[in-house]
Amino acid sequence: MNAPPSPRRVVLVSGLSGAGKSSILHALEDLGFEAIDNPPLAMVAELVARGERHLAIGIDARTSGFRAETVLETLARLARNPDLRPELVFAEADENALLRRYTETRRRHPLAPEGRRVSDGIAAEVALLAPLRAKADLLIDTTELPPRSLRRLIEARFAAAASGRGLMVSLVSFAYPAGLPREADLVFDARFLRNPHDDPALRALTGLDPAVGAHIEADPDYATYLRQVSAMLTLVLPRFVQEGKKYATVAIGCTGGRHRSVHLIERIAAYLRSQGWSVTCTHRELAREGAATARAEQPLSGAGAGSTPPDFHQAQEA
Repeated sequence: MNAPPSPRRVVLVSGLSGAGKSSILHALEDLGFEAIDNPPLAMVAELVARGERHLAIGIDARTSGFRAETVLETLARLARNPDLRPELVFAEADENALLRRYTETRRRHPLAPEGRRVSDGIAAEVALLAPLRAKADLLIDTTELPPRSLRRLIEARFAAAASGRGLMVSLVSFAYPAGLPREADLVFDARFLRNPHDDPALRALTGLDPAVGAHIEADPDYATYLRQVSAMLTLVLPRFVQEGKKYATVAIGCTGGRHRSVHLIERIAAYLRSQGWSVTCTHRELAREGAATARAEQPLSGAGAGSTPPDFHQAQEA
């Protein structure tokens, strides 16, 4: 017997101007989604009804007829159709990052009329979009997220939908002082394990280096911890599939995000792949270390003044 077709994905992409919405749309388009940026809200239902492919629609404060409440009502109506799976993705960045991007692009913020400060436009947009941020299925902070990492994040969550595959598992290592990954479904703490940072010979290395891995694995509780985390994922991931989830993010953190968490993510990834799961790995702090070089090589740039906000991710990938 043939399995019933999977619901068609309808992804509404919103967020703060300059936070990377266009880059998210481009990444989804590359995955096979039909991508449409800023159609009038009144046309969204018609676009969905006419389409046959997975659909990604960009919606923000520039959209004709924009009201956050109307966007949420549209999502609710789409969710009542069993043949559709609507989702809301929201991109944001902190004010300093957005101000820097607008300063470097010399573009006007769409909500800052002539003579008003960019910071005024940012504040207005934050308030205007707050209801969407609160209801987002996926919240992405691009403050320090390099363009390639943003693309990998989108691929990890939506490649399964585009290809018809099952659950995609995204594994993320991180440093607790830099904050928890907001997209994480499960978070594990590795700070109790032996810290390679305390050994001068290992400090400059990372959890990808065998010497660091050997140091961590020498901790008497390491094997038990790895076994327990693996057992928890073996229990939980199949239940995610039963619930209809198409992606799950599992994060492991340590103090610096360079040694213990990185090593454990690689070990967990190997285990899950051996069990047949589709897995991607992101080492957040290691990616951030390379971000300064990437930005120095290619300065931020944006698009048309007053209409299309600057998208630093798209500029860097160009």
